Amino acid sequence: MTGNDEDGARRTTRAGPVEVACDESGSDSENLTSGNTDVFAHASVRLSGKCAAQCVREIRDRIRSPAEEYKATHLLREKHRAVLEWVLCPAGPLYGHAHVDLTEKAFLVVDRALDMLLGDCAEARVLFGAGPEVFGTQRWRQFLEAANQLLRARNSGGPAAPVDDFLRTVRALRELPAPAEVTGVLERLAGARERADALRARKLAGGGLIPVLNPLVPAILRTAAHWSADGGTVRLVHDQQNMLTPGRIAWLVQTAGRDGIGLAGLDLVDSRQDSRVQLADFLAGIARKIASDELNRRGDPPLTALLRPYVGAMSVWGDAPSWGRLGPSADREGRGKQAGRAARIGC
Repeated sequence: MTGNDEDGARRTTRAGPVEVACDESGSDSENLTSGNTDVFAHASVRLSGKCAAQCVREIRDRIRSPAEEYKATHLLREKHRAVLEWVLCPAGPLYGHAHVDLTEKAFLVVDRALDMLLGDCAEARVLFGAGPEVFGTQRWRQFLEAANQLLRARNSGGPAAPVDDFLRTVRALRELPAPAEVTGVLERLAGARERADALRARKLAGGGLIPVLNPLVPAILRTAAHWSADGGTVRLVHDQQNMLTPGRIAWLVQTAGRDGIGLAGLDLVDSRQDSRVQLADFLAGIARKIASDELNRRGDPPLTALLRPYVGAMSVWGDAPSWGRLGPSADREGRGKQAGRAARIGC
């Protein structure tokens, strides 16, 4: 990457929207508690096509794998550790040009449940923080799975089964000793039958353009908020996703405008044809793996430190110890607050 190219990538022009390329890692649709991953990562890269193509070529030259298409897994192999560190380090190609929005899936379930059933997600951290320590790992897991089934669109069993199962799980937790503030949240949930029934009725009727638990759409809004925080506008170039239908893209642009986010539009492309999206794909996969390792107390401190400058302050994360290692420093949090309501979408 030449100095002129670097300057061009950093400079924001006001002649029109800035193009930012995006991709994700860890998508299990609305199956957030028993899917293949516990973290969802949405990465975005602001580089020119020329710079991105040069970067991808450099990664291939350094790794020298015969694979036709490179993925994050190539960079995450121990034998390529030096290449991974180069990609993320302050002297590397992405530093200052990329951003990662993280979602801890289990916390998203609790956050959405309290918002949909109580109209208040402020106490989500209170309940989530108690979690397995207060209730035990097995009981807490049962609660998370019941909440996930209640909120997702597709379920097996009768129409009332998800509501019955969820309330039964809440009652079981209420019988256990817990701090007063936690007991108070559970009591309110136990009394939310009417809201829970109404929620399931809407699900069965096919209501709601945006699935409540799918982390992609709110992550896109937070990404747009990050890149337009200086008052400009951004046009996102995203890898093809079935979730991103024309109707949902129109909803994203409309919602962004309502919330003061400068999202001019979103275009879908084939990642194999766009080096910028390939880099976003690399970064999303890398970030998801590093964040998941931190969440599960098997983190790699040097890699976590390299990832931290990329992590957005408005990420949806409930586990305090791992966030203390992953989250941005205090002097960067103000920019993330631009996302505002984008972090809380009661769809």
